[in-house]
Amino acid sequence: MSDPTLLILMYFVIPVWLLAGVVDWFCHRRSNIAKTSGAKESFIHLLMFAEVGVPLILVLLFEVNGLIIAISILLFILHELTALWDVSYAVSKRRVGPVEQHVHSFLEMIPLLALVLIIARHWPHFTSLFSANGFPPELTLTLKDAPLPTTYLFTVLFVAIALELIPYLEEFIRGLRAKKAATLSEQFKH
Repeated sequence: MSDPTLLILMYFVIPVWLLAGVVDWFCHRRSNIAKTSGAKESFIHLLMFAEVGVPLILVLLFEVNGLIIAISILLFILHELTALWDVSYAVSKRRVGPVEQHVHSFLEMIPLLALVLIIARHWPHFTSLFSANGFPPELTLTLKDAPLPTTYLFTVLFVAIALELIPYLEEFIRGLRAKKAATLSEQFKH
């Protein structure tokens, strides 16, 4: 726990990411996402949550090695592509204001910051993915020898579920209900 990069990850990067996710959800709610861009955009948000959530869980629970770094890089790239899809879709259906745009910049760059710090902490595993001298890279899932404090793990997972996953699922359900109500309304008009 004396490594500053670990402390930055644990007590700065992860809390800022969680806070940005909460603010983004409030922006969506304020823009009436359920009736504008609907469940499709909310599904994209859940997809992006998974794309950063999987590496987060892997890094929290397992020894970081070539496999976890490779998965994290791949999912970061996928997250960026999904974020581009998200914004492209959202702006065609609703107003994405300056606050939400600014929050999106945090939600895009925080995973990159986390990835860079993780790579810095585990440089030999990162270079093993690209250097003939480091091959074969370690590609196993092994629980951490020195696990993070249990209280910290439960707190992060609880906050991620309670303040991120559940609100985004609620947003998705609101979108489905709004679509169903609009469909029923259309049917009654005819």
